[in-house]
Amino acid sequence: MRLILPLTAALLLSACATRVPERPEEQVQLPAPKPSVPGSLVGLSAGELIQRMGPPALQVREGAGLKLQWRGRTCVLDAYLYLQGSAERVAHVDTRLQNGNDTPQQACVASLTRS
Repeated sequence: MRLILPLTAALLLSACATRVPERPEEQVQLPAPKPSVPGSLVGLSAGELIQRMGPPALQVREGAGLKLQWRGRTCVLDAYLYLQGSAERVAHVDTRLQNGNDTPQQACVASLTRS
């Protein structure tokens, strides 16, 4: 009986420590972007973005995505690119004022391309 209690405890503890086998990072495939608002950056490649906006102030690889950031006097623009087909394309854009409040994308893009 003395041997059964420690064995049972060990089995219960080992069941709690079960690890999920690691998988290699998978490429995320997003569907092709829907037709967007004229002037929108959604659907552009990194090269097209840089051609339009100039070099980004920040470029960060985040998992399967790529974040490019532009900063101006009045706003900050973050573009998130994910693999769509055979190329990374903009799937989402965030724009905000320097104080952190949201601002319309078109106004921010216009201010950044004028700078």
